[in-house]
Amino acid sequence: QVQLVESGGGLVQAGGSLKLSCVVSGRTFSSDVMGWFRQAPGKEREFVGDITRVGSYYADIAKGRFAISRDNAKNTVFLQMNSLKPEDTAVYYCAATRDASGFTHYTNQNDYRYWGQGTQVTVSS
Repeated sequence: QVQLVESGGGLVQAGGSLKLSCVVSGRTFSSDVMGWFRQAPGKEREFVGDITRVGSYYADIAKGRFAISRDNAKNTVFLQMNSLKPEDTAVYYCAATRDASGFTHYTNQNDYRYWGQGTQVTVSS
């Protein structure tokens, strides 16, 4: 059974930082593309960034402020968020999909097969 479990969310003041974690079990993590998405109240889920075996890719909302990394030995992917803004308030989800090439980035949520339950991030002004 595949499971993705996020943690690390919480309440932070604007300008602060949070680091989210997502632990994956039940599949060969090192071969997966791992994505981070977020969904704010009343809005559609949006792509934040992803990481393949060789590198990461970010949406404009995340460039320069967020960083994704992975620890294959621990089956864990991280989302480091800096310079947080109130508009970053959302439920953050990690997701996994398999990519044979190891190079392709996936920005569409429909490309991801497995999802975590989400973790709430609230940024106060």
